[in-house]
Parts: sequence; C-alpha cells; structure tokens
Amino acid sequence: MPLSDISVRNAKPQQKPAKLFDGGGLFLFIAPTGGKMWRLKYRFQGKEKLLALGVYPDVGLKEARKRRDEAREQLAMGNDPGEVKKEIRATARAVERERQNTFEVAAREWFASYSPALTPKHAAKLQRYLDTILFPYLGNKSVTDLEPSDFLGVIRPTENKGHITTAHKLMQLCGQVMKYAHPTGRIRYNPAAGLSAALQPLRHENLAAVTDPGDIGRLLRDLDAYAGFPSITAFLRILPYVFTRPSELRRAEWSEFNFTEALWRIPASRMKMRRQHTVPLSLQVIGKLEELQAFSGSGQYLFPSVRARTAIISDAGPLAALRRLGYESGEMCLHGFRAMASTRLNELGYRADVIEAQLAHKEPDAVRLAYNRAEYTEERRKLMQEWADYLDSLKASRAGM
Repeated sequence: MPLSDISVRNAKPQQKPAKLFDGGGLFLFIAPTGGKMWRLKYRFQGKEKLLALGVYPDVGLKEARKRRDEAREQLAMGNDPGEVKKEIRATARAVERERQNTFEVAAREWFASYSPALTPKHAAKLQRYLDTILFPYLGNKSVTDLEPSDFLGVIRPTENKGHITTAHKLMQLCGQVMKYAHPTGRIRYNPAAGLSAALQPLRHENLAAVTDPGDIGRLLRDLDAYAGFPSITAFLRILPYVFTRPSELRRAEWSEFNFTEALWRIPASRMKMRRQHTVPLSLQVIGKLEELQAFSGSGQYLFPSVRARTAIISDAGPLAALRRLGYESGEMCLHGFRAMASTRLNELGYRADVIEAQLAHKEPDAVRLAYNRAEYTEERRKLMQEWADYLDSLKASRAGM
C-alpha cells in the first residue's frame, strides 16, 4: 500500500531498523534513533543495489517519488542511477573547485591575510589595482590555467603608457597572489615568478635635495621667512630638524610627544617598516613645538588641515610652498630633507649605523635591530642635538645678507 504524508510523518522508530515501502522500489528507512531516510532498491546488470534519495523531512514524500522516477528513467536508458549520481557529485565538486581556484578568489584570500599589516593608504592602492586592472582580465580565470603570457598581457598596456613603476608593482602583486596559490594547493608552480625581468627596467632616480651647506642655510632662511597657513609653515620648519618621512611628520599627534623625556614615539602603524620609531627632540624642535601648541595644541594633530581641525594637511601644501619659494622639482622635494641629513651627517663623520637607525631604515636582522635600539639611544640624542645646532649655524652664517 502506497505511503501517505501522514503515515510518513507519524512513523515511529522501533528497537530494530524498519522499512516502509511505497512502491517501485522506494521505501522509507527508519533508524532506531529516529532518523528517517529515503532509499530506492533496484537491480542493475543482475545485481541488487540501493540508492539514497535524501533525508526526511528535508525531502518529503512527493520529492522522494520524483527522485525515484528519475532514477528509473536512468535504468530504462541502461544507466546505473547510483553511478550517475556519483558523476553528478563529482562534476559539482569539480565546478566548485574551479570556482575556488579563480585568480579573484585566490587574490581576495591573499589580500585578507596580507592587508592587515599595511597602512590604509597602501591597502587601498593594492585593492584598486586588483579591482580596476587585474580582476577584469584575470579574475574569472583559473589559476591552474594561467600562463606567463596572461600576466604580461594585462600589464603591458600600463607599461606601454610609460608607467613603468606601476607596471612593476602590478607584476609584483600578481606574483604575491600566485605565490599564495601554491601552498594553498591550487598550483604546482608560480607562473608569475621572475616576470619583472620581462618589463622595462625601473629607472632609479635620486631624490632632489639641497645638500650644499651654503644652499641649506639659504633654504632654512627662506623657510623661516615664509608666511603661510600655520600648519604648513610649522611643518616645513620642523621637518629639516627631525628628517622623518614627510607622512610620518604630517600625521603626528600630540599624544606621541613626551617633552619630559624629549622623545617623539611614532607608532608602528605609521612606519614604513611597521615598527615603532623614536625621534630624540633637540632643544630647537621642542621650542618649535611649544610655539605650535598655541595653534593646534588643543586638538589631536600637530598640523591640522585648513578645512577641518580633525583632518591633517596633505603633501601638496608644503610642496606647493617649496615651489612658491623658488625651489623647483629638480632641486628640492619633501623627501629631500632626509637625503640632506643623510649626506651631511655622513660627511660630518657620524657613524653610518647611527644615521641609518635614526632614518629608520631596515636593519638586516632582528638581533642587530634590538642591539641598535639599546646601543644607539644616547648617540642618537647627541646626533639630533648636534644636527639642530649645525642647521642653526648654517642658517645664521649669512643671516645678515
């Protein structure tokens, strides 16, 4: 007698497994634990077989009968419905693997694990490269099918426009994604490895910087005489004395400064090398900071924007001020203050390791880094005060002319 929805719903488990038959080989298997599963008993090539059709109540009686009829149609065509089901599952798994193996999926996984260590600005730039350049061309392609020509094909247009640095960054990004795809089991080798050599070489140009002592004195006098927005003028007058990266100073917050210890502690999140950096404050810098406090000391940032006290100035303002003072792009830039300090301090005979430590350049290993932090503290204090005194002497050497 065929089953009904009520009889299936009301069927109770027994001490032993039970079977309720519906017809055409379909039956409901009831386990002693209470589970109910649809099964189809059929014969194929003289052998009796069972096919699982689903679990009740996820699969109701009507759906179970539909699946039974489909299986019997396969039998009528000479196919084993159990093997057909295995093939369908295998195909579905293969499709899912392909979906998980696309360049976009691998790239998003890599970016999720890599981006937390980046600055927001750098992370946003990489995301933009992925979304606007790489994904439209490579996104839906399986990483197992990608060849060197695919990466060169998407990056050549950028190179041909003359954006050589960007082209190299894009190739590096492709290499990082594919390098991630290897240990995650997607590929056996990285087809993007070494492809930067196929691009036009990077042109390394020295940053424009004033390094002649007489010219440095003139620049400092020009900065002192410049009358502009207080954040811009203060930034330009302090930067030569601390010679940090411009962005590190622009984003400086008052909470980072300890006037008692005469130290500025820049958090790792703002440093290029992702580790905290300390800048000993000379007497001259402390004096400039105390003057600046009258303007911005009640806020969060040392150099608030002209538009909002809760935002900071951009590079554009100080750079424009330099240009208005007559310093062209080939003569001086904001990063040039670091080159100025490095050049003059080395020529003045200071230890190279101490200079590099103050510039926050990358150390070769963690042991040496820890040693330098402890060993160079007093030397760096001495260096920063003597550097400030040296700058003041250059500034004063022709003050009356």
